Amino acid sequence: MPIDWVAQGAFIALIGLGAGLWLLARGMAGYRDATRIGDTATSRIGTLAAGEVQVSGVIEPAELTLVSPLRSTTCVYYRASIGDEEDRPDVGDAVAVFGGADFREERAVGFRVRDASGDIRVFPRGARWDAPLVLDDSTGLMGDEPPGLRLRTGPAVAGTGLSREAAIAALLASPTAPSDFRALSILAGSAAGPLGGGDRRRHYREAVLAPGDAVTIMGRAMPFGDLTDPAEADFAIGSDVAADDPEVMGDIAEARQAGLLEATPEEAWGNAAIPGFGIGQPTRAPELVAGANALPIASATEAAATERRFAIAPETLVLASAPGVPLLVAHGMPTAAVDRQQTRFLVGLLGAVLAIGSAVALALMLTGVAS
Repeated sequence: MPIDWVAQGAFIALIGLGAGLWLLARGMAGYRDATRIGDTATSRIGTLAAGEVQVSGVIEPAELTLVSPLRSTTCVYYRASIGDEEDRPDVGDAVAVFGGADFREERAVGFRVRDASGDIRVFPRGARWDAPLVLDDSTGLMGDEPPGLRLRTGPAVAGTGLSREAAIAALLASPTAPSDFRALSILAGSAAGPLGGGDRRRHYREAVLAPGDAVTIMGRAMPFGDLTDPAEADFAIGSDVAADDPEVMGDIAEARQAGLLEATPEEAWGNAAIPGFGIGQPTRAPELVAGANALPIASATEAAATERRFAIAPETLVLASAPGVPLLVAHGMPTAAVDRQQTRFLVGLLGAVLAIGSAVALALMLTGVAS
């Protein structure tokens, strides 16, 4: 069967057009971030005032940390993916755009950032992240996994500042603790080979920001009490709907009267409503299924210490996204962050050239076919 070179060329041109446009969009975002960081002076955390600010410092864990899925790194943010090596385009994160990923996950938890003058709590809901790759490797020709791959085998979230008894209990429970890493069911494989895909080569990518990493953060400094949704920092100053809006309160009361809402947090959330349950130190015994690992019950002293760790005074300044002021978390000090974004902009310009060339080639091929 003769090869349809026109169809093949058109397909390649479409790929080039898509890749070029993606690189251009990524480059323009980098230019915007570089301008935003470069045009804003860095403030000292100890003397911050409410408003749009830029701070630089070192990440410190707050109440919780994450465990990354591919390297088991203790971190506050990760982005991980597993895809086919042969389908991976050489344009960085474009694998997320063009497909080929069997697994992709991105998570973040709140953390603190500290400079020489003090520290501030960061609520990362809705943030844009510029995190460094710590893993960018593929399976070998014989199917052997890359040496940097250390798959997570337990929960993705871990508490900080656990008591000695809680830490021992967590260690003893770890061999049988269920993993919430859904890709493990794929990575367990079959007789066909890694990931159950025979001779398919896999590419692993993971970017993280971990305690001790230097970061530059831009966002809105505001009193904690001004966050409409403190659990997620989803809305902030300038929200169109207040938490005590009469219409909203009326709808809630109507739903509760109709039996659509539970009367107490315990009824609505079960074990999740028990103080300390999320960090493995419940203040009372939870209801567990048969065979589940029992959790140590926190003493009154431990419960009080946990409450102090999680409690934030309403007047305390925190960093979060706000309408018109998206939170940006970039790895490194401001100069390094600006240089990295400017490099992305230059690559984006090359992407524009690629997109234009691909569009011209595609047009010529289609014109030739039509004539």
